[in-house]
Amino acid sequence: MVQIQTFVFNPFSENTYLLYDETGETIIIDPGCYDSSEYNELTDFIAKKGLKPVQIINTHAHIDHVLGIAVLKRKYNIPFSLHKLDEPVLKAVVTYAPNYGFNQFEEPAVDHFINEGDVIKWGNSSLTTIFVPGHAPGHIAFINDEQGFVIGGDVLFRMSIGRTDLPGGDHNTLLSSIRNKLFILPDSYTVYAGHMEPTTIGFEKKNNPFFK
Repeated sequence: MVQIQTFVFNPFSENTYLLYDETGETIIIDPGCYDSSEYNELTDFIAKKGLKPVQIINTHAHIDHVLGIAVLKRKYNIPFSLHKLDEPVLKAVVTYAPNYGFNQFEEPAVDHFINEGDVIKWGNSSLTTIFVPGHAPGHIAFINDEQGFVIGGDVLFRMSIGRTDLPGGDHNTLLSSIRNKLFILPDSYTVYAGHMEPTTIGFEKKNNPFFK
């Protein structure tokens, strides 16, 4: 059974997720840890639980979701994967990171590219990838049908949606992604978003003001 541990990191209050199961293997999704206290919070949890990180995967590559990748790759000697359309988004981060005070940002190399339909496996667990652009050109999300949850990144939030005014964003594309990829899931599915608290597909279909 997949356990989900949430960490809220950096000034953008970004949600970083550790997913692990009974084997002890864990994947790190969207590591936004930047300073030593955040880094230690994540790595201390991993050590305390006796977990073995096996890979880093990202929903997309905006600055708040990629700050911790390079350090964690090096510490655990694990690969980092992303959708190819978001590689230019990642490469742009180093050019504007100092504007946000992230002067020590280190750009990570992408080891593998993830496509829609790819199955991410670790331990006894798996996630299926869906392509949900609109907030970022290569945005993807990860579904676990066995337990009914989605790691959704910055696509669908509780009573809101991801912003679309950043380079590569498009409002209509985002709405289409939500309608055609997320709202077809069962209402009971929990959405773990890139910011704020979790929500459910059913609650957002009924209450999200962008879909009234």
